[in-house]
Amino acid sequence: MKVVHTSAVLKHALAAHNKVAFVPTMGNFHDGHLTLVELAKQQADCVVVSIFVNPLQFDSSADLEQYPRTLEADCKKLEAIGATIVFAPSVEEMYPDFDGTSLNQTMIITPPPMASILCGASRPGHFSGVATIVAKLFNLVQPDVAVFGKKDFQQLAIIRELVKQFNFAIEIIAGNIVREASGLAMSSRNGHFTAQQKTQAEQLNQALKSAIAGAQTTPTTFMNIEKQTTEALTKQGWEVDYISIRSALTLKPALEDDEQLVILGAATLANIRLIDNIEFCAKPLN
Repeated sequence: MKVVHTSAVLKHALAAHNKVAFVPTMGNFHDGHLTLVELAKQQADCVVVSIFVNPLQFDSSADLEQYPRTLEADCKKLEAIGATIVFAPSVEEMYPDFDGTSLNQTMIITPPPMASILCGASRPGHFSGVATIVAKLFNLVQPDVAVFGKKDFQQLAIIRELVKQFNFAIEIIAGNIVREASGLAMSSRNGHFTAQQKTQAEQLNQALKSAIAGAQTTPTTFMNIEKQTTEALTKQGWEVDYISIRSALTLKPALEDDEQLVILGAATLANIRLIDNIEFCAKPLN
């Protein structure tokens, strides 16, 4: 496995390979990340994993500074499962006009309206930063295939739109959410919970499952189910950002005749914000 830090060395390393699969990350790996790499290995003879904490998608300098940088440990995990190349660029490499304090990135991608809902409503500019860095990485890696996880369902939808609208010749493959035995979606943030808090964190996934059961069997509106689920989590001590049932194809609010649905949730417990989602099919009432 090669670890490279510049686009010039990356280009040279890629020259020997026929088909490239790409997994963009910000590092600090858990098993969910590694599952995406394993999925990428099925697609190509070369798997490139980028590790770059992107300043442009953070709306808080404190959050950016506190984000874990675990490059050495991450590389050991990647080598153990057979990644081909790790691209770990500096900020200067990804933002050529960076002057040490400001990125000076004056050309920024404006994502579609779906970026202003859900997580985008409380994190203005986040998905613009994501779309811009992903476009930069696509240009540098030139992959045939790129793998993204479904846990950030909204991000996945935005990346698919990016590829379509900018004519990237890249196949986007979605990796399923990897969960702990309890159903809790794996996240780097889970490590911040105490044992008791981690048990309580399972409530988010449980609430989404209960909402789906209600949506499929109870004669009520999706809006009522969202409200009931939000109220239930709030009573359990959560600060709920949103619970929303959407079309899995468009992320627009779900309509009664939509068949492919997704329920998405974002909520904070013990100052730790978690996201989760479950895709499901609507069933007619009996």
